[in-house]
Amino acid sequence: MTELSDIRRVPGTSRPLRVLDAYCCIGGATAGYQRLGWHVTGIDIQAQPDYCGDVFHQGDAIDFIRAHGHEFDFIHTSPPCQGEGAPTKGTNAARNAAIGRTYPRLIAPTRAALEATGRPYVIENVAGSEVRKDLRLCGEMFGLGVLMHRYFELGGWTTPQPPHPAHRGRVRGWRHGEYHEGPYVAAYGKGGGKATTEEIRAAKGIDWSTDHFRLREALPPAYTEWIGRAYLATLTPVLGVAA
Repeated sequence: MTELSDIRRVPGTSRPLRVLDAYCCIGGATAGYQRLGWHVTGIDIQAQPDYCGDVFHQGDAIDFIRAHGHEFDFIHTSPPCQGEGAPTKGTNAARNAAIGRTYPRLIAPTRAALEATGRPYVIENVAGSEVRKDLRLCGEMFGLGVLMHRYFELGGWTTPQPPHPAHRGRVRGWRHGEYHEGPYVAAYGKGGGKATTEEIRAAKGIDWSTDHFRLREALPPAYTEWIGRAYLATLTPVLGVAA
């Protein structure tokens, strides 16, 4: 019986599946797909010297998807989440308006560009975002040292939601003037017991960067390795491979 992790190539060809990771940052998502033997190209508006993928392009992700998305077998996107979650909600919204602070809202135009490619895709974002909540993943599902709940919109394919195991305890750090111990680290911000660079590396399973800010932003590779395997499972009837 062939394992899903051994299905690395496009049926009838000698080439591996080609993945585009848009808004790639240092490549947390990229690394998960690479674990399946896939070839991954990253696109980001900022230079990413720590990017771990096979090819990197600096530029606008949406423009790149429109121009080149059809050249890939699968597309992963992680649009910036700052305009989707807590920084723009509640009292923060009024504060932002008062000082003229704005955040990009890129999910809708990213979705439109993805749909135009006709390729299977993923859009990843936070709980308060407008992504369709087809899938939710949590670090506890993979035994990681972060919780980091993330939601995924799946385009052109579907997969069942996996069980969400009970959390083993609290996230370590200060909350409302009280310090709590726990099996998870807070991989965001600084101070207040939040994770150090080495703690984030260990908790997320990322060993190729020491950039604290970008490590905080990065998706744990275990998430996209799971997503890649789930996508492969939808191809098994075509490939004739038993899961």
